[in-house]
Amino acid sequence: MPLSSQHELLMPDAAMAGACPDEGGRRAEHAAGRVSGNAYAAFTDAYLAVLRDVTGGHAYQIASRGNAARETLNVSFTVTEPLARMPYLAARKANVVFSHAEALWYLSGRDDLAMIAHYAPRLRRFSADGQCLTGSAYGSRLFRQDENGGSQFDRVIALLRADPDTKRAMMPIMQPGELADPANPDVACTLGLQLLLRGGTLHMAAYMRASDAVTGLLCDVFCFTFLQEHAARLLGVPVGTYTHHAGSMHVNIPDLPRARAIVREAAATAPPRFPPAAMPAGRGGDLAVVLDWEQALRLNQRAAAPGEPGLAGLHPYWREIVMLFEAHRQITRHPDRLVDPGTLAALRPGHRWLLGHRWPRNVPPDRGAGT
Repeated sequence: MPLSSQHELLMPDAAMAGACPDEGGRRAEHAAGRVSGNAYAAFTDAYLAVLRDVTGGHAYQIASRGNAARETLNVSFTVTEPLARMPYLAARKANVVFSHAEALWYLSGRDDLAMIAHYAPRLRRFSADGQCLTGSAYGSRLFRQDENGGSQFDRVIALLRADPDTKRAMMPIMQPGELADPANPDVACTLGLQLLLRGGTLHMAAYMRASDAVTGLLCDVFCFTFLQEHAARLLGVPVGTYTHHAGSMHVNIPDLPRARAIVREAAATAPPRFPPAAMPAGRGGDLAVVLDWEQALRLNQRAAAPGEPGLAGLHPYWREIVMLFEAHRQITRHPDRLVDPGTLAALRPGHRWLLGHRWPRNVPPDRGAGT
């Protein structure tokens, strides 16, 4: 079924219901109207539907700023289980380490290249000064403390606590001044994020001026649902649905072969499914510890062993993320060696699977395969 409202407005009742188990195992109904986008249980299904739609049924061929692309307008979809945020697609070779690094970069309110470009050097070309990112550094706009000692995110959480039915829990990201310089290499793709506390669960809607369906979509949905889950834990409520709205959903022409390979692979063999882990509530201090470990591992100042005393106090959810960064440290510092078996054993099966397909020289198939 097409994803864009320009193709299809009314959804069948079965598709509109989009029921799936919530975090407590109950059935959670996708509370959408009859003109809403399609609903999918996991992001994998939404991602594949978007790629099929844009590569096979696009509406326009564009070439903005010299970047040729295929485009579909006004695409919307909902993921009813946002914790299932990572697609396990061998042809995609998703970088699960970068995904976690970007989410932490946002949560820490940073805009520097020193951290994020370590995991994605290509981002350096979007920096005007070689030191920072502007439009792409969503965390600095969401989490950085202002002169009043609070952040956008802090104010939204306080608002939701005071008025659970509020429609004002909106966090703008793109700023009007970004368009002042036509040569600006880094204009935010995200207009804003909205949190809606309805039916006792926390829903999120992301509003995009544009979504790169192959690369940006995966990264954005991972980070935004990570932030949604973080907010839900602070509020003490279950995670609801995640909805993504994009004015321009596009695939750049150089990425078409890759997009088609992903779609073909999924059509030939059903992607594996790994159960997502839930972020723990009431563990606010763990985030600062994880950020300290990320920096130490990125700078190769120390190694993280599974039995490391400094990890003992972390919740297993956060401890496993530290071990992801340790695996990355080994891969980048010793590209000709296999990742230590003890490190791999400390990772969830899905994360081992992703590392094995991203770095097969360092994580052989028998260690990268999940269950």
